This record gives sequence, structure tokens and C-alpha cells, in this order.
Amino acid sequence: MNRLTLTRRWLAPIGCILATVYCATVVASPPRVFLLDSEQLVRARQQLRDGDAGLEPALKDLKREAHDALSEGPFSVVNKPATPPSGDKHDYMSLAPYWWPNPDTPDGLPYIHRDGERNPAIAKLRNREDLGKMAETIETLALAYYFTGDEKYAARVRLLLRTWFINAETRMNPNFNYAQGVRGHNTGRGQGLIESRLFMQSVEAVGLIAGSPHWTDQDELALRDWFSEFLNWMLTSRIGRDEGNAKNNHGTYYDLQVAVYALYLDNTDSARQVLESVGEKRIAVQIEPDGRQPLELARTKAWSYSIGNLSGLMRLAALGERLGVDLWHYETEDGRSIRVAIDFLVPFGLGEQQWPYQQIDGFSRRAIRPLLRQAAVKYPDAPYRAQVAKLPRIDASDRANLLTPLP
Repeated sequence: MNRLTLTRRWLAPIGCILATVYCATVVASPPRVFLLDSEQLVRARQQLRDGDAGLEPALKDLKREAHDALSEGPFSVVNKPATPPSGDKHDYMSLAPYWWPNPDTPDGLPYIHRDGERNPAIAKLRNREDLGKMAETIETLALAYYFTGDEKYAARVRLLLRTWFINAETRMNPNFNYAQGVRGHNTGRGQGLIESRLFMQSVEAVGLIAGSPHWTDQDELALRDWFSEFLNWMLTSRIGRDEGNAKNNHGTYYDLQVAVYALYLDNTDSARQVLESVGEKRIAVQIEPDGRQPLELARTKAWSYSIGNLSGLMRLAALGERLGVDLWHYETEDGRSIRVAIDFLVPFGLGEQQWPYQQIDGFSRRAIRPLLRQAAVKYPDAPYRAQVAKLPRIDASDRANLLTPLP
């Protein structure tokens, strides 16, 4: 009998008082999460219980956001005005964001590409927008549950997860066959899997509410079945393999998803196989010896994509630590590495140099903060801690104060 089963058998009949005692006794046990820093979560929760006033503004803001999130959703993939080519509304369907009607043809087909310019008409299909709202909502609610122990948050997370993944009337089929279709070109493509990265928030949420009587063994088994099927689709379908072969940020986030879902399913061999390939397949290909990421710099939002891809690589490095795969210090003979990619971006993030590449929707120095804070922990011999101090201070109510360790 596993620990979760024992926990639920005790908590369900005893009620809220002993549930509170139980939560206090396991505070030192890190939650089973993959993208969040589990040790920091434990540390922050203990600090709050010890009366750390410095974290109270962040908790207060999280609770306010969680209160609002209780009325969000539930969201379902079946709630869209169009029907996928399969004829099944349980199939996820979205349109590529940077493709627009052709002004030179009467029917607007085939669509034309305008990189970085989001077509607002894509929102009408709803699936992508609802998936984003679902991911944001369950993250907020699950964190609120973890830090407060209030069961109403866990109950709402369960409803949202069951609606999207489990309930027969509303669940999504575990495939992405019709994601980011381009009208006049295709009905779905590998690039669409950049949207499925939002499913990783669901896996994180389950880890945060584990132990709640509202998340049952049956719920857990059903969600694992869904992710097992989806991971198999990612690995074996033509569309999934196309995304896995992508050389830019799409390939990075494909690897990150595969590793996270495999770890969630206790398939450490598959996760290790992916992580062991990241050095040669991603870092060596995506990063130049001087730290540039050419495939991201070619975009019209070069700063955002450089930050985003490097964030994915750093998350892969953090996962690698779990399995003894050191990507933090991976370096090719000519000097390509995560660290040199960070160093390339730092002068621009600190405002010491002007960004020389395209960034059509505004340049945000704030975007580099999470990377620098993580780098300061992973590379204590480097000047990243001092560089973090040069960035504009974040507000005391910012959620990052709960989630990100200070160097």
C-alpha cells in the first residue's frame, strides 16, 4: 500500500483537524513537482509557518488570485464552434498564431506567414485560449492549496483536471493532431506541440495537491492513463516526431515535455534517454561559442525567443540533476554551453548594451531575472548574484518570492 493511499484512508474519516496536523508533520517532505523548485517550496512554506513577514505580501496576493480563480472554468476542449477534420470535438484544435489571410486571393487562402504578429481571429476556436486559462488557473489554485492547506482550492483543481482530462463528456482525446493548423496548408502540424507544454502545469498541480482527500487514487490513475497515451502519441505519431526533430525552441520544449511526462509516469529510462541527448542535440546545435542562439535571433521577437529557449534548456538541466545528467556544465570543445548563453544575454538584460536584433513587441529587462536568479544558485563562482542586484527590484507581493530561491 503506498503512502498516498495510507494518507487518504486516515484523512478522509478524521477530518480537517487531523489533516492540518498531517500537513504540519510532512512539511519537510518536498512535493513531487518537476518544473518548480521543490526544496524552495518547502522552505517558503516553513518560513510562512514560522511567521516570516517578508513572504506575507506574496502569500496574500496568491490567496487573492486564488479566490478569483475559484470562479474560473471549468474548461473543456469540446467547447468550440468548429469541428476538427476527425468529426470529434474531443480532439484539440487550434490555428497557427502567426498566419494571416492572404490579401491577394478572394477567399484568403492559402494563409501567409507574418512572424511575431498574432492573428486575433485564432481566439475564436477557443481551445488554445481555454487551455491557457486552465493551466494558469490550476497553477494558482494548487499553489494556494500547498501554502494554505485550504481544501477548497484542491477541490477546484480536481474539478478542472477531471473536466479537461477525465470525464467522458468533456475530456480531451490524448492527441494533438489538429494543433496550429494553417488554413490552405494543413489541418495540424508539429509546431502545434509548443501549446501542449501547458499540460506540464497539470502535472505540477497534481504534485502540489497530493495528500488532499479531494484527489483520489482513481483520479490519479485516470490522469496517468491520459498522459501515458499522450506521451506515446508524442513519441510515435508523425506530427510528434516532426516536433522532436525541430532544432529551435520547439525541439527544446518537446524534450522538456517528454522528460516531464516520463518522470511523472515513473519512466525514468525514457526521461534519462532524452536528457542525455540534450547536450549534443540541443545545446551544441542551438548555442554558438559566443553564446548567441541564431535560430531564436532570426525571429522578430529575438529577445523573447532567446530568453524562452534558454529557459527551456535550463529547466532540462534542472531535470537532469535528478538523474545524474549534468547539463549545467556540459560544454563542447569550442565552448558552447548554457552558461555562455546566459553571459551573452546579461549585458542586454542589465541595460549595459542595446539589443541589436528585432524585438517588435517591446524589450523587457525583467525577463532575464528568473534565469539570472537560477544561474546565481547553479554557478556560485560567477558574478550572477551581483548582476541580479542590478535589475529593478520585484515587488514584495510577487509570486516569485515564494517560488524562486534567492542566491
